[in-house]
Amino acid sequence: MNDSVPVEALALHQGLLTIDTHIDIPWPTGPDPFVDGTRRVDLPKMQRGGVAAGCFAAYVPQAARTPESEAAAFERAIGMLQAIRHMGRSENGIAARVASTVAEIEAAKRDAVLAIVPAVENGFAMGNDLSRLAEFRRLGACYMTLTHNGHNAIGDSCNPRADLGDAATEHGGLSPLGRAAVAELNRVGMLIDVAHVSRDTMLQAAALSRTPVLSTHSCVRGLCNNARNMDDAQLDVLRDTGGVIQITAVAAFLKQDAKPDAVTVRDFVDHIDYAVKRIGVEHVGISSDFDGGGWFTGWRDASESANLTVELLSRGYDRQEIAALWGGNFLRLLRIAEETAG
Repeated sequence: MNDSVPVEALALHQGLLTIDTHIDIPWPTGPDPFVDGTRRVDLPKMQRGGVAAGCFAAYVPQAARTPESEAAAFERAIGMLQAIRHMGRSENGIAARVASTVAEIEAAKRDAVLAIVPAVENGFAMGNDLSRLAEFRRLGACYMTLTHNGHNAIGDSCNPRADLGDAATEHGGLSPLGRAAVAELNRVGMLIDVAHVSRDTMLQAAALSRTPVLSTHSCVRGLCNNARNMDDAQLDVLRDTGGVIQITAVAAFLKQDAKPDAVTVRDFVDHIDYAVKRIGVEHVGISSDFDGGGWFTGWRDASESANLTVELLSRGYDRQEIAALWGGNFLRLLRIAEETAG
């Protein structure tokens, strides 16, 4: 933990059920998560930084859509979910537990055990087979990001891939398969993550889903004009449908064309402020995208997470609001997904 954090802020931070809603893992091999090493997130850094839970993503890069590549994407996602689940053990004096429901995440916090929350990034992992979504959920995935960089069979991405032959738009938002995938994600109790999707895909998913949608790692376009960020109209739709935007630590999403060393905690909380003023604190959250490109000065890794709480306190947010931003709003959506499943 950063020694510069005031004692009162540190005590408040450590008492919160803090959830980082998007973290990448190395694949196929990488540093041991139980060792304080080169990863921006490992379990010792989570422990030092007072991060109670992390959503670890089984990320599948977009490739040409062939039966062979879709099968390989599914197998990769399954392998990564199994690796994420293997983090749920005790080692080196650290206890971690796989937690895939609100009750399990809350119980892990009560038991002073780190919560490992699996997720899937890129619906390409599903291919054209809706039954694979139930398999992801069986392995604990609590959300799926519909697209990544490049269109897939589900819908359009906000970042088309010319190298894969993508036009600016392919489906005009969600494809018919994508609409069916939204319904199936609702049925199995997984949240719909609209990070990376096109504006039309996001708006259609928000309108169709029985569960509020969320973006697990985006920022606001009103402060930084990046295709990955949400404009005011999209923010308003999140508010009107009960959804959440998790502001993320990617420097180029926070300041135009910025490198991480040029971005600060203040810049990050500026995006939180903007979204809160626009749509209300109950629709905003926090994520890092650590080990997937996220970090900046003052939040270089999970051990520095309390610095965000210090800045939020300095701007007048109270404990209840900070708890909502640091995980309460995400848990509200996950609870709705659980209640509306089936």
